[in-house]
Amino acid sequence: MKTFKSWHALINKRNALYELGKIGSKMKQLPFMGVICIVMLFIVYRTTIYQHHKTEMEMKLYRFEMVKDYQQPSGKLRSLPRGIMQVRSDLEIRPLWMSSSSRQASVNTNKNLLAMPVGIMQKENVDDVVQKFLAVNFTIILFHYDGNVDGWWDLDWGDKAIHVVAHNQTKWWFAKRFLHPNVVSIYDYIFLWDEDLGVDHFDPKRYLQIVKTAGLEISQPALDPDSTEIHHKITIRSRTKKLHRRVYELRGKTKCSKVSEGPPCSGFVEGMAPVFTRSAWYCAWHLIQNDLVHGWGMDMKLGYCAQGVRSKKVGVIDSEYIVHKGIQSLGGSGYPATRTTVKRNGASGFDLRTEIRRQSTWELEVFKERWNRAVEEDKNWVDPFLRYQSRKKQTSTHLSS
Repeated sequence: MKTFKSWHALINKRNALYELGKIGSKMKQLPFMGVICIVMLFIVYRTTIYQHHKTEMEMKLYRFEMVKDYQQPSGKLRSLPRGIMQVRSDLEIRPLWMSSSSRQASVNTNKNLLAMPVGIMQKENVDDVVQKFLAVNFTIILFHYDGNVDGWWDLDWGDKAIHVVAHNQTKWWFAKRFLHPNVVSIYDYIFLWDEDLGVDHFDPKRYLQIVKTAGLEISQPALDPDSTEIHHKITIRSRTKKLHRRVYELRGKTKCSKVSEGPPCSGFVEGMAPVFTRSAWYCAWHLIQNDLVHGWGMDMKLGYCAQGVRSKKVGVIDSEYIVHKGIQSLGGSGYPATRTTVKRNGASGFDLRTEIRRQSTWELEVFKERWNRAVEEDKNWVDPFLRYQSRKKQTSTHLSS
């Protein structure tokens, strides 16, 4: 009996030791399992943060994507799975093939765009302009209104630019058709310039630094006072300022005083060399009339696209200035102060530039009529600048009393 008890005690002791061993083994695994859990949590956290940042960047770069239409496709798009649809594009040139290493390194770094209408007669001047912009990594698109593209391939950058051809078409015609906001939405700034601008005193990088610091949505470089053609005093360079937003002029037809609000006294840039932010261009593109190709009258309304008070968001940069050479190439000879005469089937000749100016003047009147009619018909629209002026007067009256 005693022997049986001793054996029973021995078995119980061994079982107890076995159970303790199992518990000890589990205790040893706990720190390892804890490390695994921490690592997995860290991976999930980093992945979530990455996806969040990626989404934020896409929203910043492509803020004008049709999000509503994209989330709720129309009947024409319902046959496509939602994830395959892309509503945006860009103007970046893509190679026909890439190595595996270059595929991984293929990241777009061109964040600004220069678009110009060009003719072969101004090739040398255009080359000077493009060289300056390429040096700071701009994307270049040239609109060839004379049909001559082959004459540009001998330039070092000829095959790096995008070339669009349409005979005798204007800058605004090209812009309306080839610079849709969804196509240029990756670019922070869009320079829509004429071809007859001298850039000896202009640096695109310094220009954009000033624009960003000043918070300008629409801008232009000031014109050298010795430029061939100057139409508005506000565009003339001030030698003592870095930039200006308004001008004072008490002589002449248009008088600009301290109480003057709006173009051409403040909130104004001219059509020869405007610079738009992405947001401003989204608005300006919709302002361009599809059939009014010369764009006359638009400059007086561009302030409505300034994403705020135009007297603050529109400005002229004095420290980075250009020279307007006044060369009328489109429909002309390509040389300043030269007239081009055309004869029609034995009839007396007519001056092309005169006809173009007559057409431009007619388009100006049509644009004004359309604006006035649109304002009258849109009962829900309130002029933001009249409302701003009213608030400003109320504030000044309150302070004076």
